[in-house]
Amino acid sequence: MLHLVTLGAELCERSIGLHVIEQGIDTATMEGRAMFGMLSVLAELQRELIVANTNDGLASARARGRAGGRRPKLTADQAALAQRLYDEREKTVQQIADMFSVPRSTVYGHLDKTRTVPRQPKKTGGTKP
Repeated sequence: MLHLVTLGAELCERSIGLHVIEQGIDTATMEGRAMFGMLSVLAELQRELIVANTNDGLASARARGRAGGRRPKLTADQAALAQRLYDEREKTVQQIADMFSVPRSTVYGHLDKTRTVPRQPKKTGGTKP
């Protein structure tokens, strides 16, 4: 809405009238500019009411114990198994992901970042002189 108000003001400064056909508003007239201003204020009020009602609804849902967002792909048991397999180096992240039919990024998202040690690249058998 701010963009429309700004556009209306810029057009007015350049002596260009804006004619909104659906609402019958012509900003070349004093009444048209007043109506355009009132409609912009009402649209802004409506937007703020929607935001406030949405936030109230989310807070009410949280108070009832409802969490927003997507449900986790892995259960707690699956995440614990993935963590154990990763920590014991029994399987690669891709193999763990294939076990649970999820992408690797999901497995990484469920690994405990505080205790997970990144894997080191495999060392080759050759030695350098």
